[in-house]
Amino acid sequence: MTARAGGAGRGRFITFEGGEGAGKSTQIRRLAAHLRARSGRPVVTTREPGGSPRAEAIREALLAGLAKPHGPFAEALLFCAARIDHLDTLIRPALAAGEIVLCDRFADSTRAYQGAAGGLDPALLTSLEEVVVGQTRPDLTLILDCDPELGLARARARQSADETAGAAAGPDRFEAEALAFHARLRAAFLAIAAAEPGRCAVVNAALSADAVEAAIRTVVAERLPGLFAETPGAHGDAA
Repeated sequence: MTARAGGAGRGRFITFEGGEGAGKSTQIRRLAAHLRARSGRPVVTTREPGGSPRAEAIREALLAGLAKPHGPFAEALLFCAARIDHLDTLIRPALAAGEIVLCDRFADSTRAYQGAAGGLDPALLTSLEEVVVGQTRPDLTLILDCDPELGLARARARQSADETAGAAAGPDRFEAEALAFHARLRAAFLAIAAAEPGRCAVVNAALSADAVEAAIRTVVAERLPGLFAETPGAHGDAA
């Protein structure tokens, strides 16, 4: 069963996209709490690359920059390998069980990072996506948009906080790219949203976390109203 399959109990697949420091992880946590209180369905939160043990191992190699010397095509293949395992191990089983899946990045990030910013042929990436993703496409993609300079400043602040807490920090393979790279990423995500307005919604991520959360709740309620109407009495709100 896929995210597009029929049936009253089918799952819903929502992805979060955007540049570095856009606040995707924070907003996924907040939306998950809201949906758990309001939908009456189990909610799974996950991320890419990662989301399954094998995919997490690939994530470590990618973010450490081990594939960078081999070029964007090699990186794209590794992202696809991680995505195959992630889909088979976590996403598709959760959707088949009627659960809501919230994913921090998905195939649009490959289009943006390795395609628009990395220079890979879009037709090549489309072919890879058709093979890897198939019909398991998001019901809704929230693109958190902000100026790359703001996003990178937030990423640096997060790294500083991690270092203060004693965690390993420092920019990863993509955060360390030049500002021009991140500007191309932003343009790529906005182009994806413009090309697929039925699936994608752009949210102003330059606002406060509370304002972004409110905007996301509005979009989800408008685009996927069934999430809040399928379980009578499930009207309690998240704290």
